[in-house]
Amino acid sequence: NLPNQVYRKSVKRGFEFTLMVVGESGLGKSTLINSLFLTDLYSAEYPGPSHRIKKTVQVEESKVLVKEGGVQLLLTIVDTPGFGDAVDNSNCWQPVIDYIDSKFEDYLNTESRVNRRQMPDSRVHCCLYFIAPSGHGLKSLDIEFMKRLHEKVNIIPLISKADTVTPEECQEFKKQIMKEIQEHKIKIYEFPETNDEEEMKTVRKIKDRLPLAVVGSNTIIKVNGKQVRGRQYPWGVAEVENGEHCDFTILRNMLIRTNMQDLKDVTNYVHYENYRSRKLAAVTCNGDNNENKGQLTKSPLAQMEEERREHVAKMKKMEQEMEQVFEMKVKEKLQKLRDSEAELQRRLEQMKKNLEAQHKELEEKRRQHEEEKASWEAQQRILEEQQLEASRTLEKHKKKKIF
Repeated sequence: NLPNQVYRKSVKRGFEFTLMVVGESGLGKSTLINSLFLTDLYSAEYPGPSHRIKKTVQVEESKVLVKEGGVQLLLTIVDTPGFGDAVDNSNCWQPVIDYIDSKFEDYLNTESRVNRRQMPDSRVHCCLYFIAPSGHGLKSLDIEFMKRLHEKVNIIPLISKADTVTPEECQEFKKQIMKEIQEHKIKIYEFPETNDEEEMKTVRKIKDRLPLAVVGSNTIIKVNGKQVRGRQYPWGVAEVENGEHCDFTILRNMLIRTNMQDLKDVTNYVHYENYRSRKLAAVTCNGDNNENKGQLTKSPLAQMEEERREHVAKMKKMEQEMEQVFEMKVKEKLQKLRDSEAELQRRLEQMKKNLEAQHKELEEKRRQHEEEKASWEAQQRILEEQQLEASRTLEKHKKKKIF
C-alpha cells in the first residue's frame, strides 16, 4: 500500500511546474500555451505579450491552477516580451539569465532556513525556444541565446508556425538546425534512457523529430463531420493534433504525460546542483549572532583568494599605467629634443644667411670706398697740377715786371 500512500500525499500537496517560452514576437507562443493546457491563459482581457508594446526585454510570470482528475498543477508561464525585437539585440538574454539565477538563489536561501516545510519550487524547469520558420538555419541570436542558457535550464527547440513551410522544407530545416546545434556544442534536453522497449521506441521517435515543428490554434473547425482544432486556409485545414501536419501531440505528450517529472528532476539534480555547488564553493554560512545570521557570506580562504586576485589585477593595472606614463614621457622628451634640434638648425641657417648678407653689405661698402678713394686721389692730382701751373704763371708775371 506504500505506493498508494505516496500517491495520495502527492495529490494532496499538488504539483508545480514552471515553463519558460522564449522567442521573437509573433511566433505563436501564447497560442501554443493555450493549446497545450486547454485553458485561456491569454485571452482578450489579458492579451499575450506580443500584443503589448515593450521597448526592452522583460520577464513576466503568469500563474494558472490546472485541475484534471483530482490532480492540481500550479502552472507558471514565464514569458519574455521584447526578446529579439530590437535593432541591436546585444545582451538581450541577460534578463532571462538573471531571472533563472534569481529563482535558483531563492530556492537556495529557502533551503538554508531553519524552517524548510514550505519550499515553493519556482525554478524554471523547461524552456521552449521558438525558432522562426525561415528555412535558413539558426540565426546568430538563436545560437548565442542557447549557448548562454543550455547549462542553466532544459532547452527544447521548437519550429513555430510549421504550417507555413512544406513538409520537405521542414525536414531540411530540422536537419540544418540539429547540425548547427551539434557544431556549436549546444546542449538541449536529453531524454532519459530506459529499459522498457516501448518507451525507448517513443524516445527514439521524439529524438528523430527534433526540433519539434508545432502549430498552435484555439479555433474549432469541422473536418469531415469531426470537430478538430486547426487553422483554416484556402487550400484546406492544418490540424493541430494531426501528427502528419505537425509535432504538437509529441510536444504535449512529452511535456505533460511522459517527461514533466524528468524535466523537474534534471533541473533539480543537474542545473540546480551545478549552481549550488558553484555558489557554495566560495561561500559558507555565517554563524555569528548578528543581524546577518543565516545569510551567505564569503569564506576566509575565498576572500583571501579574491583579495589576492584583486591585488594582482591592481598591480598589473598600475604597471600598465606606469608603462604608459613612461612611454608618454619618453615620447614627450624625444619630441622636445627633435623640436629643439629643429630650432637650432633653423637658427643656424638664419645666422648663416645673416652673415652672408653682412658680408655682401661690407663688400659693397668696400667697393664704394675704393671708388671714392680713387676719385678723391684723381681730384687731388688735378688740384696739385692746377696749383703748380698757377705758381709757374705767377713767377712769369713777376719776372716781366722786374724787367
